[in-house]
Amino acid sequence: PARARARDPWTHLAAHTPARIALGRAGPGLPTREVLGFALSHAQARDAVHTPFAADEVAQKIEALGLAALAVESAAPDRATYLRRPDLGRRLSDRARAVLAELKPAPCDLALVVADGLSSAAVHAHAAPLIAALLPRLEGLSVGPVAIARQGRVALGDEIGEALGARLVAVLIGERPGLSAPDSLGVYLTFAPRVGLTDAARNCISNIRGEGLGYDEAAFKLAWLIAEARRLGLTGVALKDESDLARLPPAGATLLPKR
Repeated sequence: PARARARDPWTHLAAHTPARIALGRAGPGLPTREVLGFALSHAQARDAVHTPFAADEVAQKIEALGLAALAVESAAPDRATYLRRPDLGRRLSDRARAVLAELKPAPCDLALVVADGLSSAAVHAHAAPLIAALLPRLEGLSVGPVAIARQGRVALGDEIGEALGARLVAVLIGERPGLSAPDSLGVYLTFAPRVGLTDAARNCISNIRGEGLGYDEAAFKLAWLIAEARRLGLTGVALKDESDLARLPPAGATLLPKR
């Protein structure tokens, strides 16, 4: 047994990661359990992409937090088109554009957009709890109506934020499913949103889920980035996430437990 462990140093590492390592072998192939596990993960990833977005349920959860919710959709008319035409997912439909134009909201410090993206399962599970963890950290900021966007890509937030007169927009969106994370939520923060920006103008917080970044930690990072974006007047490659430094003990403080 000791010699076997020495020959396979990966085995003990498998307990610390969902990545597919130390799978073993059965002859020239993989063990049956690993083949079946891979097939299950692949099916879960496909389901995450194609599961219909329960926008009304998400809106109800957000309204229960005391925020107004607004239904919009991208220019992609259906899921099949959305997957084939990413460009349509970055633009509002004519109807949604008209709705926002008629709304004429007061300018706000922050607009929130909740979009299905490539994993509606992630949005169903994590969007409302993340917003609930974030709101207490936004004291003193005005938050516009939350746009619940069907068939949305990240850049859809630029047009929505511009229409809402928001100084910042945060897009909560289902990330592309992986074979170990079909329900991962991402957040993209953009200062002075407007049509035509690229991803270089955004800051991203990813892997928000039970097995990844928790709601409180993600909310802390997002609130820190919002504060820094307002102070510096920018987001993106020029804004480095140094939120972890804000949680370090002050210089000279002891890390030893008190007796």
